[in-house]
Amino acid sequence: MNEAPSNPPTLYLHQIERSYVDAERKLDVLRGASLAVWPGQTVALIAPSGTGKSTLLHVAGLLEKPDGGDVFIAGQACADLSDEQRTALRRQEIGFIYQQHRLLPEFTALENVVIPQRINGLSRTEAEERSAQILGFLGLGERLSHRPSELSGGEQQRVAIARAMSNRPRLLLADEPTGNLDPATSMHVFDTLLSLARISKLAAVIATHNLDLAVRMDRRVTLREGRIVDLP
Repeated sequence: MNEAPSNPPTLYLHQIERSYVDAERKLDVLRGASLAVWPGQTVALIAPSGTGKSTLLHVAGLLEKPDGGDVFIAGQACADLSDEQRTALRRQEIGFIYQQHRLLPEFTALENVVIPQRINGLSRTEAEERSAQILGFLGLGERLSHRPSELSGGEQQRVAIARAMSNRPRLLLADEPTGNLDPATSMHVFDTLLSLARISKLAAVIATHNLDLAVRMDRRVTLREGRIVDLP
């Protein structure tokens, strides 16, 4: 039986295995990948495309089930949870940020951040207050009523960060969150993301190709032959 460490980390991946079958060929993507991420720790995941970064994030975020091993969120084993239980845990404990911001175009910045909180059971008043506060922290206090098409790329991504943080997750997972931004905007967005993560004391795993950003995180790891290896 898999067991999480005592005094568990926020995220603990234990010997994760994940394979896919394509045209009758089995592709082993993750082969015993293990990783512990603690509250307040930021981890950069640096690896070439096709090595399993997105798969690892999907497994960590309970979007995919591993073929072997287990995912522990704050000490809770997830392998045997039902789909409904996984959805509830993901909604309460995990925030996601993608390279494409995936904002809902017909809603304002404020509304995009309010929606996941309303789904999670917060009252409209509390959700709007919390959303305005986090958007203000991210420098968007004057842009609450603007729709995504009226925002710059960097502003849109900061709204996506606010949305990911809106339910006060313990774990933040980001897949190339600044990949579509120019260098100056990328650095600004990343600064706000790191500041928010550290103030909130959440655990964060951020996949990035940008080494200038990666060196500013607490730990750097890569994937080699389906396993997680620390980098200097």
